[in-house]
Amino acid sequence: MLSILKEGSGAAPGPAAPMPWQGLGLAPDYPRGARMPQGPEQMSGVFSELSDPGTKHLQGSAYLSNRGNDIKFKRGVTEEYIEAYFADKYDEDENPNGIINFGISENKLCFDLLSKRLTQSDMHHIEPPLLQYSGWRGHMFLREEMARFLTYYCKAPTPLKPENVTLFNGCISVFSGLATVLCDPGEALMIPTPFYGEISKSIYLYGNVQLVFAHLDSKITETNTRPFQLTVEKLEMALQGARSEGVRVKGLILINPQNPLGDIYSQGELLEYLEFAKRHELHIILDELYMLSVFDESATFHSVLSMDRLPDPQRTHVMWGTSKDFGVSGIRFGALYTENRDVSSAVAKLYFFHGISGITQYQMAQLLRDRDWINQVYLPTNHSRLKAAHTYITDELKTLGIPFLNRNSGLYIWIDLRRYLHMDTFEEELLLCRRFLDNKVLLSCGKGFQCFEPGWFRLVFTDKIHRLRLGKHGQLSPAFISKLLLSLVSALLPSSVRTTLFHPSC
Repeated sequence: MLSILKEGSGAAPGPAAPMPWQGLGLAPDYPRGARMPQGPEQMSGVFSELSDPGTKHLQGSAYLSNRGNDIKFKRGVTEEYIEAYFADKYDEDENPNGIINFGISENKLCFDLLSKRLTQSDMHHIEPPLLQYSGWRGHMFLREEMARFLTYYCKAPTPLKPENVTLFNGCISVFSGLATVLCDPGEALMIPTPFYGEISKSIYLYGNVQLVFAHLDSKITETNTRPFQLTVEKLEMALQGARSEGVRVKGLILINPQNPLGDIYSQGELLEYLEFAKRHELHIILDELYMLSVFDESATFHSVLSMDRLPDPQRTHVMWGTSKDFGVSGIRFGALYTENRDVSSAVAKLYFFHGISGITQYQMAQLLRDRDWINQVYLPTNHSRLKAAHTYITDELKTLGIPFLNRNSGLYIWIDLRRYLHMDTFEEELLLCRRFLDNKVLLSCGKGFQCFEPGWFRLVFTDKIHRLRLGKHGQLSPAFISKLLLSLVSALLPSSVRTTLFHPSC
């Protein structure tokens, strides 16, 4: 299979056995570096190229304002692929020829545990306050529970205060709110790439806030000991580049554990980033949405809330929600923790647009306070299933000779398919993404994460338990994996070889 893949891509033959580079995401042809994008069309600027809300669109609707048309026409790189998936979702019984979802980051491994817990009698409670408005920040009983939860799981040195908690219907709403109150229209927040692409849309649609990119790459050097390593030097370079373009940067966004890389920042690294932000009087927004999805004992997550002393506590803002760690993305719940009363008060005014129903708030409080169930049932089982799924998929990637970043957190794997691009362009990357979709697999391509190098993809490995069939030995369904790998291989091969290899007579 490896020989056919290499024949189809034009890559040099190589061993099928796992090599050291496969844990780092470096192709065997480039053991100390990576192919960099060639040509000016690949070298994206230091800041995101977002259209002006005043721009007139040639085919805009006469019923919409210029701003409305701008919002209507703003689409993500793979938005049409996601729409195609929802129109043709794989189901082993009702739609076995549908599209398999390995592109959307959802944890579907513990639906059995969650459905049982969320349908227990203590979750069903209605009283008048739950059917009324809950104030500007959410019900106090949930804010208190959220503060206790973060104090415990973030290992905060002192109890966190419920008055510093504001609740939202998801962390994307937190991003929107913070961007709107921290930045004026046209100003910017900085973020390392690759990153979760929906952040761009969330901070732009309301506040017309840009993103400044600190581009990371897979090259290994004396100063970069791992692929896509974030350093203060890269942050400084991006900041100065933006300022030279006349862009005012107001803050830095960090995702920890990182999406899509899976990196976990050490305490020392976190402190360096925080001190960089303080030097330049930047707000720092910490997205810790995957903090409980570190599934291997060899990796340790350090929340910024665990620090004894923050360099600039008035400009440090932390968010967390239940979408990823508890696999309930359909229950829109997120929380912001900030000690800055001005920021908190301003953001709270937007809660009116992003509030959570009282009944949902009650259920979330019941879930978060059930420490015995979380620690003794849910987290051990979830971590075990995450690790088993991750191990199985990475073993299959090694067999195929596909490099990847070997990390121990998150719901996804950052895989390197650069060798299967005919040219090092993002156009080729999108064509490969389309071939995957044509072969009934949804993957998220690097361009959607503003990756600097074409050819990287995020593969989400946390599908439904009845599909993955994680049993007591952590085995995945061979039929399901065969369908995935068949689609992967079929998408990577040239059409002539695909026709021969997968012809019904073969």
